[in-house]
Amino acid sequence: MGGDHGPHVTIPAALEFQARYPDVDIVLVGLRDALEQELKSRGAAPGPRLRVHAAAEVVAMDEAPAQALRYKKDSSMRVAVNLVKSGEAHACVSAGNTGALMAISRFVLKTIAGIDRPAIASVLPNMKGGYTYVLDLGANVDCTPEQLMQFGVMGAMLVSAVEHKERPTVGLLNIGVEDIKGNDLVKRAAELLRESGLNFHGNVEGDDIYKGTTDVVVCDGFVGNVLLKASEGVVTMMVSFLRQEFMRNPWRMLAAWMAKPVRNALRARMDPGKYNGASLLGLRGIVIKSHGSADAYAFGHALQRALDEVKNNVPQRIAARMAELPAVPQ
Repeated sequence: MGGDHGPHVTIPAALEFQARYPDVDIVLVGLRDALEQELKSRGAAPGPRLRVHAAAEVVAMDEAPAQALRYKKDSSMRVAVNLVKSGEAHACVSAGNTGALMAISRFVLKTIAGIDRPAIASVLPNMKGGYTYVLDLGANVDCTPEQLMQFGVMGAMLVSAVEHKERPTVGLLNIGVEDIKGNDLVKRAAELLRESGLNFHGNVEGDDIYKGTTDVVVCDGFVGNVLLKASEGVVTMMVSFLRQEFMRNPWRMLAAWMAKPVRNALRARMDPGKYNGASLLGLRGIVIKSHGSADAYAFGHALQRALDEVKNNVPQRIAARMAELPAVPQ
């Protein structure tokens, strides 16, 4: 029910996803009348594989997470996460309020043993033609070295599971690649990552994310969110600049027309919808956050992310790896 478009996006995405994956059942959680009306407008109806589970409330996009957690116990978000906890659903995908989704998920599902806090992980495209997984992207503004090490474990297990890489490389985002760079927190985190048994590459800088230097890049949520928003801003600016230059005169407009296949290919590679679906890692269940402005195509990618994590048992892999780690001296 959340996000900028609600059922107008989530339902067509669910219908298209089920058409591609006939073995997947979907539970639509929200206001029954709104969901059934949207299904009817699409020529669909609830059935064994597409069930409507009613919820009486909706968490607003600007609602305080504490208020949503405390006072909206029958919200679509809370009910959906409860279905994951009870085992009625294998994963929850939501385009709603990020803070509320994190608070509700952490309260209902709890964290995996050895994980202090969940982290938000997503992918950014790199020049190798693949993806770089980055976490945390905003859940934890302040982190301890131990938590950054835990993020490294979670990110590595995610990549190992969904990308089928036996020992993915992990980098720690820093102001330089040298071991002497960074503050005491980052230096201590690097020590813990070296001792963790992960395939720790060492420090990486911001441009290494897009070079594809490592499979996983770890940072605190403050840095990660600034990185994400700055990256989105640069892409928007570059597209705007290209449009302005192509429209300056008729000759450039002709050049733009001739370059249309290249422009379309570039747009497809940079389409943010392809990278939609951020994982809330560290929970005892799978929760995926879709961008609030996602269209049906982008929301479908978030559903795909959830399916990949379910099939590859991501929480179980994280739990098993955390159990193998030596105790960190306090």
